[in-house]
Amino acid sequence: MNNYLIQYTLNLADNALILGHRNSEWCGHGPVLEQDIAITNISLDLIGQARNFYQYAAQLKADGSTEDTFAYLRTENEFKNCLLVEQPNNDWAKTILRQFLFSAYQFYLYTELQNSKNDQLAAIAEKSLKEVTYHLRWSSEWVVRLGDGTEESQQRIKKAINELWMYTGELFIAADYEIKMTENGYGVDPATLKSKWKEKVKTVFEEATLAFPVDSKIQTGGKIGEHSEHLDKILADLQMLQRTYPGCEW
Repeated sequence: MNNYLIQYTLNLADNALILGHRNSEWCGHGPVLEQDIAITNISLDLIGQARNFYQYAAQLKADGSTEDTFAYLRTENEFKNCLLVEQPNNDWAKTILRQFLFSAYQFYLYTELQNSKNDQLAAIAEKSLKEVTYHLRWSSEWVVRLGDGTEESQQRIKKAINELWMYTGELFIAADYEIKMTENGYGVDPATLKSKWKEKVKTVFEEATLAFPVDSKIQTGGKIGEHSEHLDKILADLQMLQRTYPGCEW
């Protein structure tokens, strides 16, 4: 059972780390200074969440692992993040939509995870929820701004929907470790979050004058270590220093 708990915790950590890293790519490149700072701060929030989960996973594993070894010394197929968070930025609209879709999921996940029988998971979820509430509000406002803005901004957000929607279904399909953690009251069954998530997305899309997509093919695999080529490129960047100079410290 301890192994399932470690995997569950790493899934939560990996989602936050990889999305945080993706968002950090905008640092110094945002459309305006205020939003450059906003997306960078969201990156820091997500990386902070990842650190909390990694530290707990290291405590559970009790083999000398640390938050750094989890982030820097695992291979691509050892990461358990969903495919959505590793998708490339491309442009501002796609970044915004990716953040909105994941923040809506994360909001309902952390809301339920606060009730976990595992005190550590519950505490991290409670602390993180305050940040995610802001992430969801910020990204929702931007989806509306783009969808109900100019012809070009609407085309860009529509293109983002077409490119990202196939990755949303994986959020609600439970991996074996999620099933085990739900059974013992530690975790949350992601399938139970889908209706609330869809309602939130529909509400924001309606305000943004965007059509809610019909169900299409679903891309899965990230939760069990089967990733797109994009994660490999992320890790090459993220892990370069530690792998080049093992054990280095600032």
